[in-house]
Formats: sequence, structure tokens, C-alpha cells
Amino acid sequence: MIGICSYGGYVPRYRLNRGLIFAGIGWMNAASIALARGEKAVANFDEDSLTLAVAAGIDALTGIDREKVEGVYFASTTMPYKERLNAGIITGALGLDEHVRSADFSGGLKAGTTALLSAIESVESKRINNLLVTVSDCRLGKPASSQEMLFGDAAVAFLVGDENVIAEFKDSYSVTIDFSDHFRGASAKYDRQWEDRWIRDLGFAQFIPAAVNGLLEKTDLAMSVFAKVVYPCHYPAARKKLNKVLGIAPEQEQNNLQAEIGESGTPHSLVMLAAALEEAKPGDKILVVSYGSGCDALCFEVTENINKKNGAKGISGSLANKAELDNYTKLLVWRDILPADFGLRMEEDQWTRFSSLYRMRKFILGLWGTKCKECGTPQIPPQRICVNPDCGAVGKMDPIRFSDKVGHVTSYTGDNLAASYDPPSIYGQIEFEGGGRFMFDITDCSFDDMSTDMAVSMSFRRKYYDEKRDLSGYFWKAVPVKEVK
Repeated sequence: MIGICSYGGYVPRYRLNRGLIFAGIGWMNAASIALARGEKAVANFDEDSLTLAVAAGIDALTGIDREKVEGVYFASTTMPYKERLNAGIITGALGLDEHVRSADFSGGLKAGTTALLSAIESVESKRINNLLVTVSDCRLGKPASSQEMLFGDAAVAFLVGDENVIAEFKDSYSVTIDFSDHFRGASAKYDRQWEDRWIRDLGFAQFIPAAVNGLLEKTDLAMSVFAKVVYPCHYPAARKKLNKVLGIAPEQEQNNLQAEIGESGTPHSLVMLAAALEEAKPGDKILVVSYGSGCDALCFEVTENINKKNGAKGISGSLANKAELDNYTKLLVWRDILPADFGLRMEEDQWTRFSSLYRMRKFILGLWGTKCKECGTPQIPPQRICVNPDCGAVGKMDPIRFSDKVGHVTSYTGDNLAASYDPPSIYGQIEFEGGGRFMFDITDCSFDDMSTDMAVSMSFRRKYYDEKRDLSGYFWKAVPVKEVK
């Protein structure tokens, strides 16, 4: 049996009410008031598609022995690097063995299901097992555009293997067509789209039925056998029409999360799948359809192992952990849409030289430290000499991962003079349970939330963006545990 063994999701903490967007820029496009309902998920200033994917991957690997993971696939249309393996950074951040397979999938919004199918077929070949598929996007729409109203940020991850399968893969059907409804050139910052009626009447209305009917005919199944049908389409009238054409009953239609997250792009249908699995029962069949330059349609059947699913937060857990972003212009500054003066301190070169990054990669990406073999003292960053004054052993260290450990704030400060996208900069000394202490930036909270002895967890974030060289650098930050439950 081959299929999904575990799943995880991540929705950024901040949510932006679409009414605030209209209040700020609606004068430019009065028609956008029709889309100004609900809220959309917004990545923090130190988050991007890669950090979102890491968060979803960590969630999916809850309770999983990471030594058994043999590969990482990453799918996105908003990867921070065009020539540097993004999946390689994710592999390091997840603390996985370096002797694994990894690959990036991009070029269209159905890249997520393509990566998932590739992982399934890899496991079917019996040449590799336990592949983690991470999918995320942080797409930008121009201010006053419909995309700005619709797009939201999210990530999802699935562990694919042949043991303890919770959703068995049954079959798939694919349609690939060079259909430019949404497009973005090699140097473009914003998504662009063709006319809505073109997308609705030719794209969704023809390609999704082609993929769905192709799968139903291939598997000799009827639509009525599916407990949930998952497909992305943010047009309410078009969804209603598709449900009628395809024979999807109201109880079968999976919530498209448009009012809670927004259209998340590459991961969207798989985010919906993760949400469906949270409520699935053994024996349920789930039909999943992606959309973008064609469609992939996949059929899964939920197994008894769904009742043994791990303690991942999933999509519902992320949705429950939210804070209102009450300032539309703050988002514009975070996304470098509205220029702002950060002061002279922001002008210094921050980027980590690649030679140093390579030598310290396990610490920087995976937050690995060391533990003394003689006395058991944990220490971070990695050391050759034990810091315990009663020991002092030299060269007798085992690696130990700190990224999944809970820490406590021993001291902290709020710095209004430091260059920051969200002043004040908050940082402090974190002491990990079991030992080990280090200075970290603290994120996803306000200064008023802080207190000594506060519990924190580690979150992989973008440490800096070097505009001169177009480089993103990453490290770990502390997030108050009360904010991530």
C-alpha cells in the first residue's frame, strides 16, 4: 500500500481583513469592493515560501523518525532562488541526513500535485521511500488588483511512503495545456492574469471536468462514491456551475478556504486536502484536483491508520493561531511595494559569505549543537571543548538538534534603534530545556507579550534579504509557545 503517511500544514499568523485593503486602495478600483469579504493569510516580514514550507514540513514530521526520510520535494512558483536548490535549504532546515534526494518543482500552479505524484511514483518504484513533499507560495498581486484581494499565503506537506499509510493512493489522471490565464515572467514581481471570463469559461469550466471525467472513466468510479471533492476555484458562480456539471453534492464539496486564507496558489488544492484529512474517516474516498496549465486529478482512500494520526497542528491548528494585521501599509512595506526609510543601519552588508555558511551549515540551517559524551552537557553553537567547568573534555561531542526543543526567555529587550521591518526589534537570551543557551531574535509577538521565563519554540525564518545581490539568508527565531498552540 502506497500513499500519504503523514500530513502537516502552516498558515501564517497574520490575517488581513480585505476591507482594510479596499479602504486603503479601493479608490483606484471601486469594483474590488465585490472581493472585500473575509480575510487573507499574510506571511510575516521574515517569512517567505521557503520558511512556510519548512514550518509545514516540521508539522508533517511530528512523531516521525527523521532518519527514515529519504528525500524532499519542494513545489512553488515563488521560490527565493532560481539557481540554488531551494529543497536543499529545506532539507538542512529539517535536520535531515544530507544523503537524500531533493528536487524543486515549479512553472505552474499544479506543480504541487506533480511533485506529490512524482513522490508516489518514486515509492512505487521501490528505489526510494519516505519522501517529504512540501508545497507553498507567497504570490503578489499589484495594489488595487483583484489578485491582491484574492491571494493568501499558506503551505502544506505530505510524507509519502508504504508503511502506516493514512490515505492510500488509487490512481490519477492529468491534463496539460499551455493556457496562460495567470502568468509571470522571469523578472516579474507581480502575478498578471487574462480576463476573468476567459479563466472561468474556458479554464475552470473545461479543464477541471476533463481531468475529473478522465479519472472517473479510468477508475470506473462514480462521483457519488467520494466523501470529499477538492478543487480550487475562487469564483462562486463558477464553483456552483461546476458542482452541478460534475454532480458534486453540497456535502461532498470541500471548503475552498477563500474567506479564511485566500487563493494560495501552488499549495491550494493540497491545503484543502490536508483540511479534508483532518475530518476524514476510514473508507472515505477523496478526489483531489489541482489547476494551472492544465489539471492533475488524484484519488485517495482513507485507511484505518487515520485514527492513529500524529499530533500535527495541521491547517485547523494554524487557522486557530491568528493575529490581526491592522495596518495595510505595513504589508506594503514588508513586500517592498511601498519604499520606506529604515535608517543607515539597514545599509550595512548583512549577507553570510558562502564559505562560512557551508562550514556552519548544520548549525545555521538545522540549529544543531553538540552534547558532551563525558558529562552530557548540551551546548550551542557546536563546540569541541565542553563548557562544563567540571569536565572540559576535548573532541568528545555528539550532534544534537535544538530546533525541536522548547526554550525559555531568560532576558529580552525591545530595540527601537535597530533597523527593523516591524519595530521594535525584539531579541533575547533563550535557555533550552535540558541545557544550552543562545541569543535569538523573537518574532510573531508584540513587546507587550514578552516576559521572562516565557516558553518559546524555534521557527525557521528569513534573517535578511540582501537587495544588492538578491540573496535571502535564513536562521532560527524564537516564537512564544502561547502564540503557536
